[in-house]
Amino acid sequence: MENENFGQKVKRKTISMIKRILVISLIIGIAVFAFLYFATFESGVMAGKVLRISEKGIIFKTYEGKLNLDTFGALKGASPIAESFDFSVEGHQTEIIKTLEEVALSGERVNLHFKKRFAQFPWRGETKYFATGVERAK
Repeated sequence: MENENFGQKVKRKTISMIKRILVISLIIGIAVFAFLYFATFESGVMAGKVLRISEKGIIFKTYEGKLNLDTFGALKGASPIAESFDFSVEGHQTEIIKTLEEVALSGERVNLHFKKRFAQFPWRGETKYFATGVERAK
């Protein structure tokens, strides 16, 4: 009889401990996901000309762009080095997308404000860099 009570107590404590471990693991998992999804690793501005802005994807439609950065060599008269910067735009930022489409067609130089996230998610974009604002250069 006493062995039965002892066995039941051990079983209940084991189940209780497993439940606690699962709940704590779930909370930690949600916290890590939220950090990777919302936290910003870097923010800044890149200047150049928008080469393209396009909507991509089959299941997840994302906006992807490429900014041509005009960099010049250290020597006078050296040819410019073609360097580009790939970025994504979140779909709800329609004003930024519209402005990027306009400047891509006109060839205007822009200052592109961006944030770099810790992780890339397929429904958000192909890169970790996200455009947060566009200033047309004067």
